[in-house]
Amino acid sequence: MKNDATSDMQLFVLIARLGSLAAAARAVDLTPPAATKRLATLESRLGVRLLNRTTRSLSLTSEGETYLQHATRILADVREMEDAVSQGRAVPRGLLRVNATLNFGRTSIAPLVSAFAKRYPEVEVLVEVTDRPVDLVDTGFDLAVRFGELPDKRLNARRIMSNRRFLCASPAYLESHGTPRTLADLAGHRCIIHRQNDDAYGIWRFLHHEHSEVVKVHGMLSSNDGDIVLGWALDGHGILIRSEWDLAKYLDSGRLRIVLPDFELPSADLYVYYPERRNLPVRARAFIDFLADHFKAAVDGRGSVREHIPSKVRSRKARP
Repeated sequence: MKNDATSDMQLFVLIARLGSLAAAARAVDLTPPAATKRLATLESRLGVRLLNRTTRSLSLTSEGETYLQHATRILADVREMEDAVSQGRAVPRGLLRVNATLNFGRTSIAPLVSAFAKRYPEVEVLVEVTDRPVDLVDTGFDLAVRFGELPDKRLNARRIMSNRRFLCASPAYLESHGTPRTLADLAGHRCIIHRQNDDAYGIWRFLHHEHSEVVKVHGMLSSNDGDIVLGWALDGHGILIRSEWDLAKYLDSGRLRIVLPDFELPSADLYVYYPERRNLPVRARAFIDFLADHFKAAVDGRGSVREHIPSKVRSRKARP
């Protein structure tokens, strides 16, 4: 790593993002003592303290917050300048920062990054997984891979995969408690609640014959982890909302059944988001196309959810 202003900014942004000087040092192939020395030199040159450090914690000073804000913007501008100059190069190269949700990032995006890295060995990929949405503009990420639409109007988006959501339950639960026929019937059922971000607790929203309907459900089990709630549904604890991406193999095996398929839920389409730029980096475009090709092939080869829902519901088109 060169000892210049740009690399100092890169190191500081990593320290702030990772919350650890040692982790930032590893990310840029420095030893922790070398990174500590670099940070001390930077603070000495600026004449201010940027970080409050103890043996157990690290926090930004007010000067550090200001430096981070400007450094993030400057580094993004530098990358955009370099990308604009190098658009004509056929081979993608350079650093690509990608954010994804925790579980989906581990199980689906990480293996795809491995395959992408083999195809484009000159692209350096940094993947960070977080359950809460991140501010791409302020944090300097190039791309975020997320289910569902984000409200940030500063971002562009490309839909990678349509992904409807359904109510589902195990055969054992339905045999024991009966199958609901109307939304009102849900009040008498045990519902498993997946708590996501700031969604209202236990509020399920449906669309039926172009009318919106809201149902307050109750249940003894809830979690913010999708795999946990799915496991509870498989164990027969109640009715759950799940996307067709997750449902396919369990419907095929008979471990889950779709409930109330006539009532449409908000979709969980897969999107790639990126900051609005006139010149999207070649490496970013290559990664987005790579994801799109993979998920198109996966969806084309899946198709099993369609076999488990009535034909009139099956023909419904997902909203863009």
